[in-house]
Amino acid sequence: MVELAIYAANPELSRGRAHEEPAPYGRNQFQRDRDRIIHSSAFRRLEYKTQVFVNHEGDLFRTRLTHSLEVAQIARAIARNLRLQEDLVEGIALAHDLGHTPFGHAGQDALNECMKDHGGFEHNLQSLRVVDYLEQRYAEFDGLNLSFEMREGILKHCSAKNAKQLGDVGERFLKKQQPSLEAQVTNLADEIAYNNHDVDDGLRSGLITLEQLSEVQIFSEHLQLVRKLYPALEGRRLIHETVRRMINAQVLDLCQHSSRLIATANPQSVDEVRQHSPLITFSSGMQKQQLELKRFLRGQLYQHYRVNRMSAKARLIIRELFNVFIEDPGLLPDEFRVYARTDQPRAVADYIAGMTDRFAIREYRRLFAIEEQSL
Repeated sequence: MVELAIYAANPELSRGRAHEEPAPYGRNQFQRDRDRIIHSSAFRRLEYKTQVFVNHEGDLFRTRLTHSLEVAQIARAIARNLRLQEDLVEGIALAHDLGHTPFGHAGQDALNECMKDHGGFEHNLQSLRVVDYLEQRYAEFDGLNLSFEMREGILKHCSAKNAKQLGDVGERFLKKQQPSLEAQVTNLADEIAYNNHDVDDGLRSGLITLEQLSEVQIFSEHLQLVRKLYPALEGRRLIHETVRRMINAQVLDLCQHSSRLIATANPQSVDEVRQHSPLITFSSGMQKQQLELKRFLRGQLYQHYRVNRMSAKARLIIRELFNVFIEDPGLLPDEFRVYARTDQPRAVADYIAGMTDRFAIREYRRLFAIEEQSL
């Protein structure tokens, strides 16, 4: 058992929950949070929500669920090296995408456009909304009643306007403070996971090639090393060996550079961490390589015409669903129809955001296809 650093989040010193509860038996406060997240309906729905490729395009592509599990694994490894609270980083990682719409960023952009006159829509805020209000599992409160530290980590970014409405968890955005190191770790573990696994999925799909990626420094360096070590290696093994070395290099760089920053800052508590500039960062060299990889993925994968075509369909489905529910809230399920009496646009956004890719497609067909089986 690794002894936690003095600046690590301590479940025994948590700022608490919105609704006071008896202390958990046989587990700490952050383990209780993590368990509640895993048992939530929103977490299960991540299995059928898009990462880059829409769910029905193939069984082997990442979904929001597999991505969240991969983020949790990477984040725990980093936390262990830095002597941080592993249960907290795992919970944040598993919850960080709970508010994502169907169809990934295309779905979010479309829903945000639909909500532009009603406060907008942002998946990170929606993740907090899911754990604070939308999950309906407990007799005494709405939501999951998570600890302050878990909610702080879930809310990665927030405008000052929205922060003013979020109470204690929004204060750091108004005071220009940082979250715990555990939250900072999870944020960058998310970046490591999606960059490298989008490379893997992009190659698997055939939308990008090894030749194209060989122009990207971080991929090229590790590809050359793998080919030198294993001259006969090819296909999926060649790709996997390259990608796993990329991940390892980024994790190692993050741990080493962050360790130096922490040693220099010498924080004596998690509150001192919040007063400081970010202490979990890549070195400047690795940041440059990360940026090059992001630009490549944006230009060659995310804007590929096949991805654009699916994104266009996704935006159409989201817009049409939103409009029909706004025009006739009687089409909403009972629990959302009741809520729509007080805030119809937000109720519609909550309903759509909670859909999986395939449910959104089925709902669209049920509402707009003139077929007997669609009724």
